[in-house]
Amino acid sequence: MKYVLLFVDTPEFQEELGSLGPAERARLFERVDEWFAEHAGKMRGGQKLRDPDSATTVRLGGGEPVVVDGPFVEGKEVVSGYAEVEVADLDEALRMAAGWPGCPVVEIRPVEVPVPVDSRGAADSRGAAASRAAADAGAVADAGAAADSRPVA
Repeated sequence: MKYVLLFVDTPEFQEELGSLGPAERARLFERVDEWFAEHAGKMRGGQKLRDPDSATTVRLGGGEPVVVDGPFVEGKEVVSGYAEVEVADLDEALRMAAGWPGCPVVEIRPVEVPVPVDSRGAADSRGAAASRAAADAGAVADAGAAADSRPVA
């Protein structure tokens, strides 16, 4: 199953990162590189994102789109990067996230299953129903697991 791990920075983490000396900071980034190398076979994509002040937001609805400089959400925690992974289940994604050496918050979200299309370009109702049922079953399982505050094994 594919998941996206969203790496979320907090103001406290940014302050701590800013207070590190060059050697400590380099070691932290080495640990991040090691984490990615350890999980390389499960990685399907990902990137570090630029700071939120570089964002551009398009607000839709009620007429013409409005383009705004800055992030969509005005908040203290910001997504600083992401990794798309392919793992057996949510438990495996949780184990990966538990070992993340970077920022202190990792949000795990399942990737939506695409609707199969037949050779004419029409949605295949049998495949679509099966894909939707599988995605819904995974979402229900993930929601139950997410609501469960068990420790990561």
